[in-house]
Amino acid sequence: MTPDMLIIGSGIFGLTAALELGARGHRVMVLDQGSIPHPLAASTDISKIVRVEYGPDEAYMALMERAREGWLRWNEELGQELYHEDGLLMLSQGPMSPGGFTYESYRLLQKRGHEVQRLDADTIARRYPAWNAQLYNDGYYNPKGGYAESGRVVAALAELARESGIAFQIGQLVQSITEDNGRVTGARLANGEHVAARHVVVAAGAWTPWLLPELRHVMHVVGQPVFHIKPADPERYRPPHFHTFAAAVSRTGWYGFSIHPREDVIKIANHGVGRSIDPLHDERRVDDAQIASLRAFLAQTLPDLTEAPLVYTRLCLYCDVLDGHFWIDRHPQRQGLTVASGGSGHAFKFAPVLGSLIADAVEGKPNPDLHRFRWRALDPATVIEEATRYQGFPGNSRVSRKVSEA
Repeated sequence: MTPDMLIIGSGIFGLTAALELGARGHRVMVLDQGSIPHPLAASTDISKIVRVEYGPDEAYMALMERAREGWLRWNEELGQELYHEDGLLMLSQGPMSPGGFTYESYRLLQKRGHEVQRLDADTIARRYPAWNAQLYNDGYYNPKGGYAESGRVVAALAELARESGIAFQIGQLVQSITEDNGRVTGARLANGEHVAARHVVVAAGAWTPWLLPELRHVMHVVGQPVFHIKPADPERYRPPHFHTFAAAVSRTGWYGFSIHPREDVIKIANHGVGRSIDPLHDERRVDDAQIASLRAFLAQTLPDLTEAPLVYTRLCLYCDVLDGHFWIDRHPQRQGLTVASGGSGHAFKFAPVLGSLIADAVEGKPNPDLHRFRWRALDPATVIEEATRYQGFPGNSRVSRKVSEA
């Protein structure tokens, strides 16, 4: 059987696209080079933040409001709590003020009718004793936020896809996209096998610019440090005393989670510029400088964790688009090819709406949310517009900010 849709990649872009295209009546096959979830993919790990906060960007917030409803729906439909709405703590170093990421998020939440709780230093110290309330002395608490257990989400969606009749071919690297007379015909695997299809969707994450060299001038791959920490007093880091958090994130890059219900660790990571990585050849190791930066952050912010043991570290690979927005569109020169990639470190939270976005792009259906994710020309000097992203992590040089933190 020749599938209508051949999807390369079984991360969050690929699986949500497969489910939606299958629901629309297409015959779908998914190719992936490894297990699901792939241990090296960005979609892996124990948790990903789910937040509607995007500074002053109302389009992203509106899209995330729909995605959050989808997360709650998935919890019911899949019969397991994959999304934990334990609340989101947004903290600022110094008073929130106009132009700052935390302030602009707070203002837009109020405008859109969200019930959020403003926090001062005394309230932070009383409710969240693990925090240094002298440094993080302003902010707010949003009860409609939390985290998704990302690895379990991917596994659950893959199982749902199999149950719905979607075919999988696992364990072979895709070497190239094949064409005939300007039309894409399928994919060539590393073992020489050709898999034919009427339409190909490249949802390969960090491997996308390697598979499609024409995108290397607008996409690059970076590794971001992720740390799993074992606290001496786990109860101190459970809700309601501790929540998923962003710690002046556009100034520091640091965000993290309450203690994991099964792994019994606190995950903390940095949403910064990252370190350039070749996904095929480079070692994915958190280095000593990144560990030192974590320890410095903990000493200032969560002092009880300063000497807590690190039980696991990894580099999470971002497929960064220069402007920080996703890349979801049909290829303008290669008929029968759609790209769904460029997550830029903030795509996973949109999982419940990604499938319909990708399927609409594949089918050429109008969708106003696709406009900013279209195939576009970007100058090498383009800066990241996603307001959460910190661009000054030690050792990195691409620095620009459109929304400051205050």
